[in-house]
Amino acid sequence: MGRERRKKYEKGEATAFMSRNQAINKLQLTLADFRRLCILKGIYPHEPKHKKRVNKGSTVHKTYYLVKDINFLAHEPIINKFREFKHFVRRLKKAINKRNKDAEQRIRNNKPKYKLDHIVRERYPSFQDALGDLDDCLSMCFLFGTMPQGARVHMEYINHARKLTVEFMHYIIASKSLRKVFISIKGIYFQAEVMGQQLTWVVPHGLGYQHPDDVDYRVMQTFVEFYTTLLGFINFKLYHSINLHYPPKLELDAATPVDENEENMTEKERYQERLSALSQTLRSLDEGGGEEEVQLDEFPAVETDDPDRVEKAKVEAEKIKKLQNLFKGLKFFLNREVPRETLVFIIRSFGGDVSWHKSVAVGATYPESDESITHQIVDRPQTKNQYLSRYYVQPQWVFDCVNNTSLLPMESYFPGATLPPHLSPFVEEAEGDYVPPERQALINRQLGLQEDSGV
Repeated sequence: MGRERRKKYEKGEATAFMSRNQAINKLQLTLADFRRLCILKGIYPHEPKHKKRVNKGSTVHKTYYLVKDINFLAHEPIINKFREFKHFVRRLKKAINKRNKDAEQRIRNNKPKYKLDHIVRERYPSFQDALGDLDDCLSMCFLFGTMPQGARVHMEYINHARKLTVEFMHYIIASKSLRKVFISIKGIYFQAEVMGQQLTWVVPHGLGYQHPDDVDYRVMQTFVEFYTTLLGFINFKLYHSINLHYPPKLELDAATPVDENEENMTEKERYQERLSALSQTLRSLDEGGGEEEVQLDEFPAVETDDPDRVEKAKVEAEKIKKLQNLFKGLKFFLNREVPRETLVFIIRSFGGDVSWHKSVAVGATYPESDESITHQIVDRPQTKNQYLSRYYVQPQWVFDCVNNTSLLPMESYFPGATLPPHLSPFVEEAEGDYVPPERQALINRQLGLQEDSGV
């Protein structure tokens, strides 16, 4: 007897994929809820190798998902919360139309809520996995943290993203993890090294912002909803890894004066503003312990398989230690026209002290008249009432010093001077590649650099 003949499209790719409409019907969700669920769970469409086989001979364009992914989504408990929310909206509309205020308030108080903690643990089994996927998370959270209040984005997402990004910047400052900075048209790029992982993110410029019309903000809010949960977990772990309180607590004395900008604030608002200023030190879990220099362990090179590798690692560690204290002992004052938060973040990440005029924002630690100020950052061609005891430089000097890992001469950065090209630190030329003359000059200077030059 011959074997039974199978019909076409009953095995292989034809059974491994499912169209989006089939997935929506299987899960009994709306298109918006299906998109939201896929974003939260990290499920994305796939392109079949033979689309005609998957579509059973048809050439109509469709979006396909793996059948195993849809079966995985079918067991997600959040689906029930989506259905409860639809029922909640229906009841709320009914109470509003009937003008029943008591019922409306009662229904609002019982709004369905859900948590994404289990999804974060499911998608990132280890902490290193979460750190490796943090770049987009940071960029999105910093973007939402700078958005103005409006009807397109809920204020709770903006406030939560802002709170978490401020906490993350405080960790970078306390751990001195920042390595590279770069100003571009899109924004300001930062790169930090956290627990062996290189994190790169972009922060928008602090300019007037208008919501574009061609962006789906519901999709962005879904991403931010997941990313804020992820960043909250990561901040908690990072703070405890360096012995800091979480949520963060500031090292404020009881006699800390209240600025005129803080007089009409509540205690909570005052604390949040001072935390956002990035100028205060965080309180550690060990109340008696302050910041201590990490001592590197000494291992004899003869006991290792590769002595050259050990010496190279030691030289690299000394280079990083020098970079972390690049601005140590320097005292900066920021004029009104410069990007305050960005410069405060960079200067404090490399050991410097920084302040500004108290009328600009909360958190100023010393006035402009302080004679111990070594550098004043200005972005105007001329400055009145100049002090002879300090240098006046443009903001680019701070960025270029970080990328060059040394304090550069300030003649090219004086107010009104034509600034040198702002070279990207993310470009690494291989042997034989074209090297711009400006970068070659910096490399040549760095090879013969004296430690105390440029101050």
